Amino acid sequence: MPLPLDIDIRDETDNDLDAIAEVTVAAFQTLEISQHTEQFVIQALRAAGALTLSLVAVKGEHVIGHIAFSPVTLSDGTPDWYGLGPVSVLPDYQRQGVGKALIREGLARIKAKGARGCCLVGHPEYYKKFGFDNVQGLVHEGVPPDVFLAMSFDGYWPQGTVHFHPAFGADGAEPPLNA
Repeated sequence: MPLPLDIDIRDETDNDLDAIAEVTVAAFQTLEISQHTEQFVIQALRAAGALTLSLVAVKGEHVIGHIAFSPVTLSDGTPDWYGLGPVSVLPDYQRQGVGKALIREGLARIKAKGARGCCLVGHPEYYKKFGFDNVQGLVHEGVPPDVFLAMSFDGYWPQGTVHFHPAFGADGAEPPLNA
């Protein structure tokens, strides 16, 4: 499938870090459900060595989108599951397929790395288009079940509680979490 807007998707480089933070801040700036800490979460994941996959969407020389994947822990001990997020696209490029391209490419790459599944917190009507669904018996405490979605790559569905990396608690007020 051709990429939208003549964009390229590639792994982040050290030269992209400031642009990733700027894209993330801009993408979540007007989102009412956001606590506006997403850029700190990405920085903390990176600092903890827990940013398993970090891709950027580039148009010309400019980063216009970003997606992150990090390991999650499942209470039943199932290994090799990952969390998707945050995913960010500059407002001027939203609703043009950039986010979809990042998600599709990210899922393909994380699966190729041996992931058994992926989960996220997000809008069900959007993420169900990619194959994510609400899963009976799989929860993320403190999150309404309708916005917690998962996708199994191998047909096995773990049961229990999903814990995202502690970096998801980063708020910019403290040094990045190394747990």
